[in-house]
Amino acid sequence: MIKDYSGCAPKRLRHSRAPRLLLVVIPLLALAISVGCSSDAKQQAHAAAPRPVSVSVVPVQRKDMPVYLVGLGSVTAFNTANIKSRVDGQIMKVNFQEGQNVHEGDLLIVIDPRPYQVQLEQMQAQLFRDQAQLRDARLNLERYTALLPSGSISQQQVDTQKALVDQLDGTVRNDQAQVDNAKLQLTYCHITAPFSGRVGLRQVDPGNIVHATDTNPMLILTQLQPIAVIFTLPEDVLPQVSARMRQATLEVDAFSRDDQTKLATGKLLTIDNQIDPTTGTAKLKAVFENKDSALWPNQFVNADLLLETHKNSTVLPSAAILHGPQGSYVYAVKQDDTVEARQVTVELAQGGLTAVSSGLEPGDSVVTDGQDKLQTGSKITPRVVGPATNGANREASAEGAGTPAS
Repeated sequence: MIKDYSGCAPKRLRHSRAPRLLLVVIPLLALAISVGCSSDAKQQAHAAAPRPVSVSVVPVQRKDMPVYLVGLGSVTAFNTANIKSRVDGQIMKVNFQEGQNVHEGDLLIVIDPRPYQVQLEQMQAQLFRDQAQLRDARLNLERYTALLPSGSISQQQVDTQKALVDQLDGTVRNDQAQVDNAKLQLTYCHITAPFSGRVGLRQVDPGNIVHATDTNPMLILTQLQPIAVIFTLPEDVLPQVSARMRQATLEVDAFSRDDQTKLATGKLLTIDNQIDPTTGTAKLKAVFENKDSALWPNQFVNADLLLETHKNSTVLPSAAILHGPQGSYVYAVKQDDTVEARQVTVELAQGGLTAVSSGLEPGDSVVTDGQDKLQTGSKITPRVVGPATNGANREASAEGAGTPAS
């Protein structure tokens, strides 16, 4: 008996397709699940990554670093004259305008000279009379001396005549002094400028009567070109200043009250001969040409004394310097916009600038703002700021300015 298996073949074929389908679907599902998981992991990792920190960055420079000593001072007229009358009389002429610049020898005020001219003429007449008497006494002395050998006249008469000559000679000399004094009084009637300067507000007008004993001046004349600034520095820096003065003339800059505007540049003239024991400071005097009249007497200024200049220093803003347990350091910017904490050796701190002797090179960039959010390896978004200048942060005190850092 022959069995027919033709109907079973299709059934076996249908049962064999299902496992093959599973073999294709299961790997696809696994791949989809793995892709989804990896995508979620990447999103989580991206969300967990820190964002770059926005900071200010300044390049390190190589430049000369000036060392200033800063003191508080006031402007003082180089010369001041309270001009008063030396004679009594009426003012005939005022030959200046208030606020006028005058030169040495210019005529300022004329006091009525006529009474003193009359006195001069009287003294000259008296001198002429006494000179005539002296000439006559000398002629008689010559006659008496010639007759003395003949015995016609006694020695006593000769001596008496000689004494008379000497007496009249003294009178003539006194008369000459009176004449000179009258001329001097006449000169005092014409008041001239003792030096070149600026006239202040006048206190008298033509027609006023003035006296030699008046306490108030007729005008005040001040010399503004040149002009002086007197300022103070701590006694600790005086040896350095004195040593530098022996080597060269020291430069002094005068700044405005807010310490932002440079008014003039002058030279240090001298140091006072004593220290104030109550403040521990000494006075120094600087002279300024003041050709543009930027300085006025009694004006308050900040005086910057240039003590020395450090050549070719590595300079960066003081704001970049941080201090930790291991010393001073900065956050230096790397090529990949990350930062690293770098130890530096501070050589000099001057106002808003700091010079370092190691740890940085010119061309490096350092962070000056936002360091509190950084650590080594932090990613940053730099905001480049212009290079530091010597005018930054001009609020250094007199005690700390220009002192090398320890």
